[in-house]
Amino acid sequence: MTARIEQPPIDIGSIVYVVDDDSELCEALSSLLRSVRLKTRIFGTADELLLTRLEDAPSCILLDIRLPGINGLDFHENLVKAGVPLPVVFMTGHGDIPMAVRAMKAGAVDFLTKPFRDQDVLDAVMRAVERHRLRREAATAETALRDLYDDLSDRERQVMTLVTKGLMNKQVAAELGLSEITVKVYRGQVMKKMSARSLVDLVCMSGTLGLHRSAVRAAPNIRMQRMYDGYAGRCDSYFSMKRTLPV
Repeated sequence: MTARIEQPPIDIGSIVYVVDDDSELCEALSSLLRSVRLKTRIFGTADELLLTRLEDAPSCILLDIRLPGINGLDFHENLVKAGVPLPVVFMTGHGDIPMAVRAMKAGAVDFLTKPFRDQDVLDAVMRAVERHRLRREAATAETALRDLYDDLSDRERQVMTLVTKGLMNKQVAAELGLSEITVKVYRGQVMKKMSARSLVDLVCMSGTLGLHRSAVRAAPNIRMQRMYDGYAGRCDSYFSMKRTLPV
């Protein structure tokens, strides 16, 4: 490894799990990562990592491909199948194109060939930690959103589902056997309880909650399909700015 280091911004407490049976390399990587305020934990095999309780912090795994026992590629694929969201940066001294393709198809952040530059390691690790940080924030926002939705009454959920499906107030009223004024009252309550500032917000929330997933796939309602297509970019922007919701 070489030594041109540009220090990126980092969340205090972020951790990198280094898995390699080369103890000297592990110590060198640990020293490098600590120099930019990243915590590290070192393991000689993937099995050792499996026996460890992971910390509740933005993290990633810096993983060698050739390891005693299960190899890095198989271990990563097992993590993905098990739903473990930790991003992985691979490193190897014996890499080839098929190996790299397999790693990237499985969702690896990067594939580093030894010997590598210090800066290349830091860049890859920082991308991986940032990816995990965003996943954690998205999961927190979704949990808060589901808590808000769970607090709605059955009728309020019905109104939210129909309104975000693209129905006008009078259509919702006809569907539920209510007056249009009553629907407006329920709609206002839904907006307030869900902390939605606009219909766009509410549509984005319904998408995150999966209220219309099967309906959008089947696309029986052209207006609904166009509405979701039109709001897609705005929903991405909305949730990137509003990662957490009040409870």
